[in-house]
Amino acid sequence: MTEEHAERQEVEEQAEEVDGLDAVTRERDEYLDRLQRLKAEFDNYRKRAARDQESLVARAHERLVEKLLPVLDDLERALEAAEQHEEAKLEEGVRLVHRELAATLGKEGLVEIDTDGVFDPHVHEALLAQPSEADEGTVIQVLQKGYRLGDHVLRPARVVVSSGAPAPSGEEPA
Repeated sequence: MTEEHAERQEVEEQAEEVDGLDAVTRERDEYLDRLQRLKAEFDNYRKRAARDQESLVARAHERLVEKLLPVLDDLERALEAAEQHEEAKLEEGVRLVHRELAATLGKEGLVEIDTDGVFDPHVHEALLAQPSEADEGTVIQVLQKGYRLGDHVLRPARVVVSSGAPAPSGEEPA
């Protein structure tokens, strides 16, 4: 072997070592990239699973409260009937049940929708519009209470809304 041939062979061996090192470095970088992507996917999965769990719990609460609303309405009607017949003991008992049920639902996040003031289509359902002395668009009567659970309107308040001042007698509305 000549000296030139030996030098060429040595340069080729060094080049192969550099190529091998580059290949290993590329492989390492690919594995690192895959690992980082897998970690990000797992973090996203964990966050999504936590959101899904919170949503499931919120829907379960909502279903329970929604099922109890008719009971609350029935108790309110019974209280009104009992007041008219002066059956004090019945009234007192029904009031106690009503108070307890309302408190229980309140602990679950149920809040009565405010019906004082101007009609709000997001939380009120207008069943009638009647002439009255109140300004147009003002809630003048509540036919059925509305409820909110957290930020969600569970049931809108069913109301009668003022259509403005009544027309003077003898004149027909335009």
